[in-house]
Amino acid sequence: MSETPYPHLFQPLDLGFCTLPNRVLMGSMHTGLEDHARDFPKLAAYFRERVEGGTGLIVTGGIAPNLVGWLKPFAGKLGWPWEVHKHRIVTRSVHEAGGRICLQILHAGRYAAHPLLVSASKLKAPISPLTPRALSSWGVERQIGAFVTTAKLARDAGYDGVEVMGSEGYLINQFLAPRTNRRDDAWGGTPEKRMRFAVEIVRRIREAVGPDFILIYRLSMLELVPEGSDWDEIVLQAKAIEAAGATIINTGIGWHEARVPTIATSVPRAAFAGVTARLKPHVRLPLVATNRINMPEVAEAILAAGQADMVSMARPLLADPEWVNKARAGRRDEINTCIACNQACLDHVFVNRRASCLVNPRACAETELNYAPAAVRKKVAVIGAGPAGLACATVAARRGHAVTLFDAATDIGGQFNLAKRIPGKEEFAETLRYFDRLLQLTGVERRLGQRVDAAALAGGGFDEVVLATGILPRRVDFPGSDHPKVVGYLDVLAGRVVPGGKVAIIGAGGIGFDVAEFLVAPPPSSTVDVGRWMHEWGVDPEFRGRGGLAPPSPEPPARTLWLLQRSPGKPGARLGKTTGWIHRAALKAKGVTALGGVEYLGVDDAGLRIRVDGAEQRLAVDHVVVCAGQEPLRELVEPLRAAGFQPHLIGGADVAAELDAKRAIDQGSRLAAAL
Repeated sequence: MSETPYPHLFQPLDLGFCTLPNRVLMGSMHTGLEDHARDFPKLAAYFRERVEGGTGLIVTGGIAPNLVGWLKPFAGKLGWPWEVHKHRIVTRSVHEAGGRICLQILHAGRYAAHPLLVSASKLKAPISPLTPRALSSWGVERQIGAFVTTAKLARDAGYDGVEVMGSEGYLINQFLAPRTNRRDDAWGGTPEKRMRFAVEIVRRIREAVGPDFILIYRLSMLELVPEGSDWDEIVLQAKAIEAAGATIINTGIGWHEARVPTIATSVPRAAFAGVTARLKPHVRLPLVATNRINMPEVAEAILAAGQADMVSMARPLLADPEWVNKARAGRRDEINTCIACNQACLDHVFVNRRASCLVNPRACAETELNYAPAAVRKKVAVIGAGPAGLACATVAARRGHAVTLFDAATDIGGQFNLAKRIPGKEEFAETLRYFDRLLQLTGVERRLGQRVDAAALAGGGFDEVVLATGILPRRVDFPGSDHPKVVGYLDVLAGRVVPGGKVAIIGAGGIGFDVAEFLVAPPPSSTVDVGRWMHEWGVDPEFRGRGGLAPPSPEPPARTLWLLQRSPGKPGARLGKTTGWIHRAALKAKGVTALGGVEYLGVDDAGLRIRVDGAEQRLAVDHVVVCAGQEPLRELVEPLRAAGFQPHLIGGADVAAELDAKRAIDQGSRLAAAL
């Protein structure tokens, strides 16, 4: 093995009938490309790029074994022989690149978004409007048969194995947990009977596919829901799954209906590796640790400590398909780190859009968005070193253009430098580290700490000018809006204003919530304490009780806050699909008062006067922080046009409805790819 700073990560893993080249498993993640045969060439290119990037073993997004197991109508399914051929496009591409790939068999159970849904018992999920039909004994056998059929078809399609999805609250998990299994027949009532469904699936798949086929079982080790499995039941299940013929046991964390975050950026890195480590003495199979493992030193520490035999990463390989090769070569500083924002991956999937990645717009668009060398090399000026400008500058330079990046600030990053100060968004610093290194590698000339005008640009011989100048915060206009108590969010986040103990925030969009979390949090520490985080959210650090839950115990807020919005309705309703509830729950736990339909009557020495539902009240606050939106900063547009340029507008300079790094990086990358 070549020299590497991460020796445990790059130790081969012998499975008996095959050897994996390293300990990195690309975990299952739905992309939307699995759902239509026409998209399988794109899916093949997506996986192939990760194989070429060094990934040891890939698991596909969830594929249903039959119609009732669909996640949604016409979602990915492999249950009939004529569905095999499209999968061969994927497996052929992966094998040509020298990789291995397993198909994940996922039966949605009561999480299905269609009227055919079934479950262990007739119990509606709290996150679904639909009630499942309880399977009869004959129906249970039929579902087991469907899993086996899919595994055989997967082998016919050229897959190297399957992963049986037994966690995250899907059908198998619904049989395992007392919360969802109220049966009193051969498939429920005791731990042994509740686990029988899972064990029979694994046993019969192994009988059907033979000994030389990878069989991963995704075991729910920490369910984070009331009436979940307890630790003794989890150990019992793991031993039975091992005896039934599994090759690898992967870790499953949380259910979709759990009220504890598991993969958001606010979750500490490797927060759940301890639960995998706890199972390690009880089984001989390789175990896989998962969730919030995004950098090689994190993965190496888990493996070196003997907490697991492999690490699973899904979104980090969405963010950077070359993650493994870069880690092997000691090029950590070149890794485009997953910041666990969920904005372009899970948020897209949950609204039936194709997944992508905020920090890597090429993810799932590998056949469409290419950064090929430019046919005509140009001299390009990019004004603004925020996310949009950084993306545009580095992609353009990578394509061979001569790029100069201007910014009035002395550091790159724009408002990402403020975002990284928000508790739970510390990962944003990794994106700036990545872009800083990429600027060096691509040869972008930096001119920071100076304002540039149209005359200077006109004299610079530039062929193209890109304006990524960002935004200006929108001003508010009501009596007293010029009072010293009224301050802008930029001043607060930059530390130029330190608000007092009672604060009202005007504006409850993403920025308002960020500012609220910034203001209620205790002083920042240099490290994120996993134990403190578990204490805050109610996770048992010993993972013993049912579902691994403990009473939550939030720390007292640093300030008393009111979060206000002019529009009626619940503040935060438009936040991200998969993370909005986390922000709302975190602020509720800190005692923040959130009000919609607020009329602002004025600010004076006594505080902020408002009217809500026709009733006036005075909030005796020390400061009022304005987070009421933004306006595009376009002061250079007309002078540039007068100088003969047709400037390109990207990021906040184009649209400033809400700060949107996903759109900014995508716009910058796509523009540079077209220059």
